[in-house]
Amino acid sequence: MCRRFESCRGHAQIQATAALDSTSWDEIWNGLRYRGRVPGRQRRQRGSVEELPSGSFRATVYAGIDPLTGKQRYLKKVASTEAQALVELTKLQNQVDEQRHPRSNITVGQTVTKWLEVAELEDSTRERYEGLIRLYIEPTFGSLSAAKLDAELLERFYARLRRCNALCSGRRRDHECRPLSASTVRQIHFILRAALDRAVRWRYLGTNEAALAEPPTFQRSEPDPPSADEVVALLNEAWLDPAWGLCLWLVMVTGCRRGELCALRWTDLDLPRQTIVVERSYTQTRAGRREKVTKAGQKRRFALDSHTVDLLDLYLEHCRQQCASLGIELTRDAYVFSGAPDFSRPMLPSSVTQRYGRLARRVGLRSTRLHSLRHYSATELLNAGIDLRTVAGRLGHGSGGATTLRFYAAWVDEPDRRAADAIASTMPTPDISTRPPRNPYEILAEALRAAIAAGVFAVGDQLPTVVQLAATYELSAGTVNRAIALLKANGLIEVQRGKRARVITPSDARVSKRSAP
Repeated sequence: MCRRFESCRGHAQIQATAALDSTSWDEIWNGLRYRGRVPGRQRRQRGSVEELPSGSFRATVYAGIDPLTGKQRYLKKVASTEAQALVELTKLQNQVDEQRHPRSNITVGQTVTKWLEVAELEDSTRERYEGLIRLYIEPTFGSLSAAKLDAELLERFYARLRRCNALCSGRRRDHECRPLSASTVRQIHFILRAALDRAVRWRYLGTNEAALAEPPTFQRSEPDPPSADEVVALLNEAWLDPAWGLCLWLVMVTGCRRGELCALRWTDLDLPRQTIVVERSYTQTRAGRREKVTKAGQKRRFALDSHTVDLLDLYLEHCRQQCASLGIELTRDAYVFSGAPDFSRPMLPSSVTQRYGRLARRVGLRSTRLHSLRHYSATELLNAGIDLRTVAGRLGHGSGGATTLRFYAAWVDEPDRRAADAIASTMPTPDISTRPPRNPYEILAEALRAAIAAGVFAVGDQLPTVVQLAATYELSAGTVNRAIALLKANGLIEVQRGKRARVITPSDARVSKRSAP
């Protein structure tokens, strides 16, 4: 059959159909023209509820393509009844609509690894974080899906670390639990929170559950500087090696950190002007050894005392003689403290710490940490009345004195004494010795004092009993006892257990409230 004839038959059919009902001619034509030619597009089912063999019901919702694996992802939730499963189905669909669902099955270990790749950290900080990840985060949460991490799980993890750093159950008899410090647990929390926050920003996760978890509270450590006697013993022992003794002396008088001291060069010292400049620090990690800026990222310049300058002059001459004996000349940018004969390499910070620890144990110091000498410098300056801002500048605290005050507030003694004297000098001094007695026990004590002064009760006489005085003055026994205690405090009577009060000396002094016990 030709196409023209088919077209005519189709036209006739359209006219007949249009006569039978009220449907428009255009709608009928489009229906006949495209019927069977354009297949209907099936929409993806957004979710379903299926019954499990256990009798529970599982809600499943399609959540898109995993950006890591390229596979389809589904959100699932199991409920005990079909009605509850339908409710969970609606919640999961809302999470997908509001983009609050995790978009990947990325694990906690993968999240932390990706965060470390882009995090800007100092070498020592990165090494510290990698150690915490290797010891605590990776064994516990490494293979766990990051979407399954929640605040309750993290806080329980923190609590167990605070009880035992080995995460034991507490039932092992051959194991001694050693709690992890609060500061270390807080560092673990910071790693997890920062990594999950980056995963949310990269759209791997919908929410950061670590932001809801609460880490242990910050515990401030109290400085424990050595005493004057300990410092004397320490320096006498250390000065058997003049270079080592001068090194510890500079830590005490300048408050430098160990890395700053190792990076110190002779170009940083201006001995004629008695000044020192601290602008670098030497760091030693598994990544290597290098010089970097100071911890606060700022340059410090402060004065030296004349005795320290004399010691540095003598040591400089010793360094020059040592280089001359080797046939070389001491370079201008040589390190002040070095293990190399030509002073071309700095001392290692770890070597300084270990050597000081051995010295402190040999001398018998309470603290074997080199940082305690830095505490000594700060506390001695504060006790001498130096203002807080100057002390913070010498120590290299970049917070304008807030850090110094937080750690060394107990040693700010001289300004506190001046403040106490200043407020006392401005306060009016009341004369409370002339105040007449007002309370019942004061009135009774004044009456008895007057009787003693008038000779009614001579020295050695006994006062009436508590019962008699209470009946005479219509007072309670407790009020009478307070009056007798007031007379005793004034030295007028003597009271012994089981005996009546006895007059020991007369007095014309009025009983004042200040004398009350």
